Formats: sequence, structure tokens, C-alpha cells
Amino acid sequence: MPNLNRRQFLETSFAGAAALSCGQYAIGANEKKEKLVACIVTEYRNNSHADVILGKILEGFDHAGGPRPALKVASLFTDQLPMGDMSRGMAEKHGFPIAKNIEEAITLGTNEAEVDGVLIIGEHGTYPFNVKGQHIYPRLRFFEDAAAVFRKYGRVVPVFSDKHLAYNWHDAAWMYETARGMRIPFLAGSSVPVSHRRPSLTLAMDCEIEGALGIAYGGVESYGFHGLEGLQCMIERRRGGETGVIAVEALQGEAMFRALDAGRWSRELLDAVLAVIPPKAGKVEDNCRNNKGAAVYLIDYSDGLRAAMAMLNGHAAQFAFAGKLKMQPEPLATWYYLQEGKPFGHFAYLLKAIEQMVQTGTPPYPVERTLLTTGILDAAMTSLYLGKRIETPHLAKIRYKAMDYPFAPLPDVGIDLLKDEKK
Repeated sequence: MPNLNRRQFLETSFAGAAALSCGQYAIGANEKKEKLVACIVTEYRNNSHADVILGKILEGFDHAGGPRPALKVASLFTDQLPMGDMSRGMAEKHGFPIAKNIEEAITLGTNEAEVDGVLIIGEHGTYPFNVKGQHIYPRLRFFEDAAAVFRKYGRVVPVFSDKHLAYNWHDAAWMYETARGMRIPFLAGSSVPVSHRRPSLTLAMDCEIEGALGIAYGGVESYGFHGLEGLQCMIERRRGGETGVIAVEALQGEAMFRALDAGRWSRELLDAVLAVIPPKAGKVEDNCRNNKGAAVYLIDYSDGLRAAMAMLNGHAAQFAFAGKLKMQPEPLATWYYLQEGKPFGHFAYLLKAIEQMVQTGTPPYPVERTLLTTGILDAAMTSLYLGKRIETPHLAKIRYKAMDYPFAPLPDVGIDLLKDEKK
């Protein structure tokens, strides 16, 4: 493997690149041998991503001693120790070592890579923001260090990287190309695509999509990523597969709703998506127009599809999707239903995907999805900062085929939430 410079990949061609993933989660719990994972995290405190992912390995999917994945925390590296740190207490309780660096976490202090997988959870912690409002988490550094250990000891193992690959495109592209070049099984992304869907909705493979809209709430970068993953996991199933993105424009305030009135994002799809989430009093325009966190990301795909992802802060506090299919009179829509509070059950289904990859060496769905959503998000943040449409020839080169992977069934608890709120 040559010594790659991550800054050389803006013009890298992804055309025709084979997806790094395939398969379905179908291995029974009793058939699996426990696999060792090294865990590399920014911080480990209550309700952090480290807690709601690693806690399910250590203490069961319910965080209370119930069934758990066939994984074992072999080591833990923490980049920061916040107030309320849980890492040292959990290490003492469950008998795993705290590593002083990433090499030690992967080698367990020996002269070879000892673990079966690496989990990178670069979310939360005290890290700076850049001028565009992007949170500079050390996901690239964590991945670089892990890859360096693989090179040094001549062995690669599957790697999961939580949320978007990196805060900027250059770093994300370098991570992806390094994984491809070294043949590292690589999985990344959000828990939203595998969360509960109300109503249950899967678009048929090779369907013809005429328009699509995702909605989200929260931080325009941190939660905007989840909204993009919820959008992308649906539209990647369209005829011809994913073909990439040629341009992104992000709008806020009056411009956001002028674009809605002009048909640049769909009123019909907005109405459809709002119909499947708990209702909010007032018009969406009135609730969002003066909210600094409200925005819409307008996305032009290489095959001519136009989609949008709207941050509806002030009006909605859910993730949801609506799509219009050819020859269908009405849009289809679903709410990505997330469990509030521990055990945050939707993360269990993300962990099942991680478990499958570590067990089989094959990621269950394409990391190219997260490569693309990372690039779209970076372009959207640049568009907000510069106030203009951003051409994305580098994203137009991303091609991949969707893979079937199950999402979480609707839990018994909260099944009547929407009906009750509409009374």
C-alpha cells in the first residue's frame, strides 16, 4: 500500500468503484463466536455515543444484563476525560484495559494486531469548530492511526466509524480510498437508516423516483447528517442505483421558503412528510422562518433527480422521509421513530450491523452511502457559509448499488404515540 496523501483525493474518480459491502443480517445469536473489538472514542460519559453503543456490548442491548451482541470489548482508548467519565469505572467493572494509545488498543500490548475489529466513535467531547460551523472531531486521526497499525503488523480487521466519515470532503475521501486500497472492511454512518419506521416503508429496488424530501431537526451539521442518511438510504434504491451528486445549495430564512413556493422543493412532499409525524400548531413557514437552525439543502443528482433535506427547527423534532414514485398518485412517507431515553433501542440495530461486519468480514451495506452524505453535508455547510450554490464534480463520481438490510421493527412501547397526540 503506497503512502497516500489525503489532500490528493479531491479529483479521485469513484466511477465504477465496487461497493465495499453486501449481505444481510441473518446470523443467529447462538451460532456466533464472541469477537474481540478495540474501541477508540472521543469520550465515554452517560448517554454519549460511546455509552449507547459500547454499553450494549458490555451490559446488553437493554443496558441491564439482557441479550447482547457476540462481541467483547478487548480494550478502550479515550481521547478525553470529561466530567462524569464512565470509562474507568466500566473498565474496572468489566475487566478490559484502558489503552494509552491506539496502537496499544489494537495490539493489546503485543507485537501483532490482536483484535477482530475496531470501533471508532468520534462523537462528543470538547473539540473546536471551523469558520463554517463544522465540528472538528478527530475521526480522521483515529482512522489514520488504526490504518498505520494495520500496515505495521501486516493485518487488517473490519472498522466501523460512527456518523459522517470526517468534517470535510478531503479527509473523508482519503479514509475511503485508504480502506479500499488496504482492503479494510469499512462501515460508517447514522443509526437513522436502521431505526424504526412508522409506517413501515421500504422502497422497491429499481423503483422510479420523481422527487424526494427528508426532514430533520437539531444542529445543521450534527443532525443534518442524520437527515441526509435518512434521505439517502431510500433514494439509493432507485433505478440505476446511486449515480452521485452534481450540486448542493443550502438556504435559510426567507430564501428557504421562496424556494418552496418556486417548486425547488416540493410542497406536496412536505405535506406528506408532516402528515406522518406528531402535529405542530401553526404553519411551517411561520415556525421556521426566523429560526436560525432552520434550513433546506437542495441536492441535484447526476441522473436528474432533485431532492431536498429540510431542517425544520421550530416546527418538527423528528427525522422523516417522503418520496414520489412514478405512476403512483400519492407520495409515500415514513417517520424514523427513535426511542427517547435509554436504552436508545435504535442504536441496537446499528450495533447489529457492526456485529455482522466483525463476524463475517463483510459490511452489510455500502460505506459509499456515508461517503456521499459526508460530501453533501460538507457542500451544504460551505454553501451556507458562502451563500451560493456549490458545484460538486467530486461527488458526481460516486457510484454504488443499494443493498437490502433490515431496519428495526416498531417497538410495542409507544406504538400509539402518534394517534394519542392527534386526539
